[in-house]
Amino acid sequence: MENFTAKMTLSAMVLCMAWGAAAAEEGANAAAFGAYPASKEYSPPTDPAVLKKLSDWQDEKLGLLITWGTYSQWGIVESWTLCPERYEWNRRTGSFANDDRAYKASYEKQATTFNPLKFDPDKWAVAIKGGGVKYVLVMAKHHDGFCMFDTATTDYRITSPQCPFHTDPRANILKEMGAAFRREGLSVGTYFSKADWNSPFYWSPDFPLRDRNVNYDTAKHPELWAKFKEFTWRQIEELMTGYGPQDILWLDGGQVRPPDQDIDVTGMAAMARKHQPGLIVVDRTVRGDNENYVTPEQEIPDHFLPYPWETCMTMGTAWPWKPNDQFKSAGTLIRHLCTVVARGGNLLLGIGPDANGEFDPMVYDRLAEMGKWLALNGEAVYGTRPIAPHERGCCVFTQKRDGTVYAIILPNDDNGVLPESVSLPAELVANRGPVSLVGFGALTPGETKGGEVFVAIPSEARTNAPCAHAWAIKIAPK
Repeated sequence: MENFTAKMTLSAMVLCMAWGAAAAEEGANAAAFGAYPASKEYSPPTDPAVLKKLSDWQDEKLGLLITWGTYSQWGIVESWTLCPERYEWNRRTGSFANDDRAYKASYEKQATTFNPLKFDPDKWAVAIKGGGVKYVLVMAKHHDGFCMFDTATTDYRITSPQCPFHTDPRANILKEMGAAFRREGLSVGTYFSKADWNSPFYWSPDFPLRDRNVNYDTAKHPELWAKFKEFTWRQIEELMTGYGPQDILWLDGGQVRPPDQDIDVTGMAAMARKHQPGLIVVDRTVRGDNENYVTPEQEIPDHFLPYPWETCMTMGTAWPWKPNDQFKSAGTLIRHLCTVVARGGNLLLGIGPDANGEFDPMVYDRLAEMGKWLALNGEAVYGTRPIAPHERGCCVFTQKRDGTVYAIILPNDDNGVLPESVSLPAELVANRGPVSLVGFGALTPGETKGGEVFVAIPSEARTNAPCAHAWAIKIAPK
C-alpha cells in the first residue's frame, strides 16, 4: 500500500494537537485521534464541528442500518428488481418479469397494501442498545423512491392516503424510529438514495428504461434535471428540519454525480449543515469533499487504512428482511468487529424488519450475544484507534487516548478457545504498566525473544474463560 501524504487542514491539525495524535502513515504507531491526512483516496472535512463529530463517530465503532420498504412484503432484494440491469441476485418473478414498465407498475402497487401494524420502534431501540450498538442509520428512501417519511414532494410515501398505514399514529415511520433511538441514547443518521426510480424527473415516462441511471440525456433536457435537483434538495431539507438531531447523512446511489448527474451535493451539504451543524455527509463512492468517510460494502479491507471508514455488511445474507435468511454467527460478527476496529474502521450491520414490522428472532439473538460480549470487552473497542503493528498472529491491537493498549485474541472460528499463551510485540509491552486479561485478572509477561513478549494464559482462565468468541488482554500505561 502506498504511503499517504501527511497533508492536513488547519482544523485537523488543531484537533491533532488537542488529542495528541501522531503520524498517520500505514505502519506508523499512530493514535490518529482526530487526525485526518489528505490523500488521493480521502479529502478530510475542514469544518471543526464536522471534524469533532467525525471523531466522535469513530469512537462509536458499531452501528446498524435498517433497510425497510414496501418490498418487504415480497421478501425480495430492496428496489433492485426494478432496474433493467439483470443479475442473479435481482431476478424477477411473475408475469411481468420481462416487461420493465409493467413490472414497475406491479411493484409500486405494494404501496397500497403496506401496513406494518406490529411496528414497535421502542422494542427495537432497547434491543439495539442492549446489543452494544452506538448509532443507527434509518432509511428515508431507497432507489425505488418510496418515502418512509411524510414528504410533501410525492404521493409515493408511507403517509399517503393510498397506503393503509397512513391512518396509524405511527405512520411517519422515520420520525418514530429516530425518536425511539434517541430516547435510548443512540446517535441517529439518515440513509437517503440520491437516485429515485419513481420520480418522473429521474426515470422519465417519455424515455425507455436502460439501467440504474437517469434515462435521458441531462445535457439535452436540462429542465428535467433541474426539476430532479430541486425535488432532491426539498426532500433533504425536509429530513434535516423535521426529524430531530441528525448525526449522519448517508447518501447512496453513487451514479448520481458530476458531470452528467450533478445535483450539487456540495451546496446541498452546506444547506443541510445550516439546519444540522456538524453533520457528517457520506456521498458514497464519490471521492471528494463530501465523502466524509469511506464505505466498503460487504467486505473488510485486508489492512489498516489511515482515514475514516466503515464496513457496511449484512447481518444475514440480505439488506432487507428475507424469508429463512441465514445469519452470521455471533462469533463471526464479533471477530469482524474486532478486525475492522483494529484496521481503523467502524462496522455497520444491516438488518430489516418484515412487512408486519417485526425482526427475525435471530436479529434479537445476535444483538443479545454481541451485547453480552461488549459489556465485558467494550473497553477494548469503543473509543479506541488502531496501533501498529495492527495485528499479528491471533491478535489484533487497539489503543485508548490515555495510552492503554489492548491485544484482542481472535480464534479462527466459533470453536476456538483461549490459547495457552500469546506472543505480543515487545514495543507494545515494554515500559508500560500491568498486563491483565479482561474479566479475569493479572497476567505475567514472560521473556522477550526476537522482539516478542510471551504471555502465558493461566489454566484457570482457559478452563473458565471470562467470555466466549474473543478475549482482550489489557496493557495499562505506565
